[in-house]
Amino acid sequence: MEAIQATITQVINGIAWGQWLSAGFLLALGIVLGSLVARSVGRMVESRVSRHHMVMIRRLFFYAIFMLFAMAALREAGFSLEVVLGAAGILTVAIGFASQTSASNIISGLFLVIEKPFEIGDFIEVDATIGEIVSIDLLSVKLRTPDNLYVRIPNETLIKTRLVNRSRFPIRRIDLTVGIAYAEDVERVSDLLLELAEKNAVCLEEPKPFVLVTGFGASSVDLQFSFWVPKDKFFEGRGGMMVAIKKTLDQQGIEIPFPHTSIYAGSHSAPFRVQLMGPEQQKDKDSPDVERDN
Repeated sequence: MEAIQATITQVINGIAWGQWLSAGFLLALGIVLGSLVARSVGRMVESRVSRHHMVMIRRLFFYAIFMLFAMAALREAGFSLEVVLGAAGILTVAIGFASQTSASNIISGLFLVIEKPFEIGDFIEVDATIGEIVSIDLLSVKLRTPDNLYVRIPNETLIKTRLVNRSRFPIRRIDLTVGIAYAEDVERVSDLLLELAEKNAVCLEEPKPFVLVTGFGASSVDLQFSFWVPKDKFFEGRGGMMVAIKKTLDQQGIEIPFPHTSIYAGSHSAPFRVQLMGPEQQKDKDSPDVERDN
């Protein structure tokens, strides 16, 4: 027991506490200075670059300053930098062979940075997943869907898959399909739709809205009503215009046909007889003096 205590005492006395305290202080100082410099640089370039590039610049400055202080801390603790760098190189090669998928994602991320198909805050669609970009990282891109779900998409998937950026340009076109009865006047309906676009505050005057006849359906003449809105007013413009179209067509007495379905299941679903009753018959039926068969 005394031998163990003596060994522990010898080890504790052999630790250079001053060097380790200095190394810890350097690491903490590196984190603080790196954060301050990164924030300052981010404020300086905020008005000149996109949000995506600003985040990357901030991270670059933070990690560069932190690595310098980390190397100084290792040297202060008594580690040889040559040995540390050599071990880091060997470890990097081993990790590279063991994680080929991660390496592919990193390379894909570099291509995304160069090509820049999207930025933070854009709405994109990937494999039927639609969401707002909240983070662009080294291995993946994080999305927030309209129903507030968190989705992570690897960078390699974004390179290989068809990607749609819904907010790349400042305006978007909305295409609505309107079906009217064959007896209705197509030109009159077109004028009504264009008048709605002119009165709607969300619709843009340029490019001009238009109406096209796209086909003759089984029960309706199909029209395409297209108009342009700012990208941040897409859902408001679409929903509001559909409500306005329905109200206007109803007020003008224009029929919006819809298909009818009849179900026949043999003699059990045979049509039943309908007989209309006149006023006198209805009066006799409602009179309490009339006998009714049970």
